[in-house]
Amino acid sequence: MHVLVVGATGSIGQEVVEHALAKGHNVRAVVRRTSNTRNLDPRAELFVAEISKPETLTEAVEGIDAVIFTHGVPGPTPQTSELVNYGAVLNILDALKGRQVAIALMTAIGVTTRNSSYNRTSQSGEWKLRSERLVRASGNRYTIVRPGWFDYNASGENSLWLAQGDTRANLNPAEIGISRKQIAQVLVESLTSPAANGKTFELYNKTGAAESDLEPLFAQLQSDNPSDPDGPLDKAGMPATDEPIRVLEALERIKGYKH
Repeated sequence: MHVLVVGATGSIGQEVVEHALAKGHNVRAVVRRTSNTRNLDPRAELFVAEISKPETLTEAVEGIDAVIFTHGVPGPTPQTSELVNYGAVLNILDALKGRQVAIALMTAIGVTTRNSSYNRTSQSGEWKLRSERLVRASGNRYTIVRPGWFDYNASGENSLWLAQGDTRANLNPAEIGISRKQIAQVLVESLTSPAANGKTFELYNKTGAAESDLEPLFAQLQSDNPSDPDGPLDKAGMPATDEPIRVLEALERIKGYKH
């Protein structure tokens, strides 16, 4: 596949680029003009663009078969959460204009807890949740991955634990850690997995050896309901009646590309 990686210079994005290349995919990495790319695999094609500026992304999506989103914003504010966490996904989908690709979207645990102190100040989770809704509405094949705390897994915790319902975000980080390399593995391998298509889940490590075949793990998960904007077992935290008009309009526009 020809895979576009959004957030390629981040700690997860670099691992995604490396794993995708190892699996035989061609990789196009979206980078800013000021990005430090020295840690990116030199086999990746670099594409200079601003993910918050849709006019720079039209050529980025040309010829691609898949998109992996690993982007984020440090020290998010309500404004940057909308512009980046949500805006990058909206802008890529607008650039695709309904052309079908495989999508792997990384968000985070806790996105359904709108009243958390972190979300109340940053709105990071709720804008990530809205980005999930865009992907579900887009008509593409997709997998949405909500990882736990990066590299907080203890020695010997190498087995993958896939959960649903977003109920563990308040646990100690050591209880819900996940290896960066395994986040990348799951994102990349979900693109071609029949069992991962149309599923949303949280991702952690648990005691045990790493799995060589992820298909049984994907297969045990409940599929998203096409008529529900959120993941299976998620508690309803943001009803459509409370959403800003611009969000509802964007969602309808993305849905309209399917027709």
